[in-house]
Amino acid sequence: MGAPVRGGATERLGLDGLRLTARGRVVLIVLALLVSLPLVGLGGRAVAGEPGRPVEVTVHTVAPGETLWGYARQVAAPGQDLRDVVEHLRELNELASGALQVGQTILVPRA
Repeated sequence: MGAPVRGGATERLGLDGLRLTARGRVVLIVLALLVSLPLVGLGGRAVAGEPGRPVEVTVHTVAPGETLWGYARQVAAPGQDLRDVVEHLRELNELASGALQVGQTILVPRA
């Protein structure tokens, strides 16, 4: 056989002739598992949101004096919290705030 290669990684790190015992291998495997298990647990929690159910809407042009609260009163089910309905209207129309402009077109769920 040929001569050992000089200048390899083990020689540069001073690990030439280093060997792991059976106990050392077990410790190394346990450490690797302890480091990787929490990472696997984090990945298991990532869940995609459910697709929204279809909502039948009408396109409405905002008239003077109309507000999201007024629309919410029109489309809310009996006993439904109007704050939730206003938030739904904001999300449906991708509005940053509840402010509306006269002439703006918005989507309003059919009651």
